[in-house]
Amino acid sequence: MSSQQDPIRVMVVDDHPMWRDAVARDLAEAGLDVVATAGDGEQAVRRAKATTPDVLVLDLNLPAKPGVQVCKEVVAANPALRVLVLSASGEHADVLEAVKSGATGYLLKSASTEELLDAVRRTAVGDPVFTPGLAGLVLGEYRRLASDPGPAAGGGDEPNAPRLTDRETEVLRLVAKGLSYKQIAERLVISHRTVQNHVQNTLGKLQLHNRVELVRYAIERGLDDE
Repeated sequence: MSSQQDPIRVMVVDDHPMWRDAVARDLAEAGLDVVATAGDGEQAVRRAKATTPDVLVLDLNLPAKPGVQVCKEVVAANPALRVLVLSASGEHADVLEAVKSGATGYLLKSASTEELLDAVRRTAVGDPVFTPGLAGLVLGEYRRLASDPGPAAGGGDEPNAPRLTDRETEVLRLVAKGLSYKQIAERLVISHRTVQNHVQNTLGKLQLHNRVELVRYAIERGLDDE
């Protein structure tokens, strides 16, 4: 077994061949493993299932099947897959729909190559990555949903709800406030890896799939206000 960490496996989905090839080339030149590309939604779902990338860089405006549907299907098939939307649209409705479909992050196509590389790497370790200004929008929407008296998404207060340790609850509270793993590690004076382990343990106990769902869970319980 190699002592070197395996490169992040990435798939790029966009219906514009020149843009798709340029993004794939930039990622490959930076040392990431581009395992597949796709030009339409149907092809994207098939190839994602066949190649099991770590991160799917996904445009929303696709022929054959829209990006949000692709996101729903690939995340349902492989909950460990992280989806980073790379879109020309900064419309709030598009951002919220993408996140509700399972996307971990949302970046505008105006982002620089360095910003994209950073976003892919952070997405791979579970950090939610948003173009500046969009993170607050997503958190605000979750707060609105949490205060809505409608039916609770996760079944509400189960009598046998899993118990989190004090440290897991502390990390969860900081996740809900929108802090990155690095910021949480600095705040609690623990390693980045320890923060990741706490988050993974919490996801397992709560039977959630990604950090976006974790943020919503925490906000629904008011942890971001504490």
